[in-house]
Amino acid sequence: MRLKDGSRYQRVGLATTTDCAGGLSAESAALVDRGEGCARLTSALFTDVERRSRTTVTVASFRRAEDASAVFARVSTDPVAHRVVPLVPQPETGLPAVPPGSEGSAGSAGLFAQLMTVRSVVFAHGQWTDGAGPEEAALARRTQGLLRYVHDHVRAYEQGGHG
Repeated sequence: MRLKDGSRYQRVGLATTTDCAGGLSAESAALVDRGEGCARLTSALFTDVERRSRTTVTVASFRRAEDASAVFARVSTDPVAHRVVPLVPQPETGLPAVPPGSEGSAGSAGLFAQLMTVRSVVFAHGQWTDGAGPEEAALARRTQGLLRYVHDHVRAYEQGGHG
């Protein structure tokens, strides 16, 4: 797929479930349980055409806008504790496993971001495939680009369009 800025990505993984707790951190799952629950959790794993980065974009759709808002607010204050579980590439994708210690903790090659629609929270977790990636601005551009792309499609879908 090609984004508006001309960058190109390939989807190399997809998972969807109505059991949202399995794809959320324990902290976020507990927050969801206090509301009316998550209706669906869909995650897609993307890589750029050079296969230098990978980004998991996850859409958590809620039954009530209040629940989406509560999760978004909590995630905004502590994105690491309330992150979603990134997809692990299947061997046939040819993407290497991310080296240990670079799963997105402070100072590593991971980047977390999120946006909200009316009833959904869209999460993005970007990583360099080699675990290094000193180019933080480049990783941020890639992650934010995919996040905005998915967010726009989810928003259009929620408004009755064809996201």
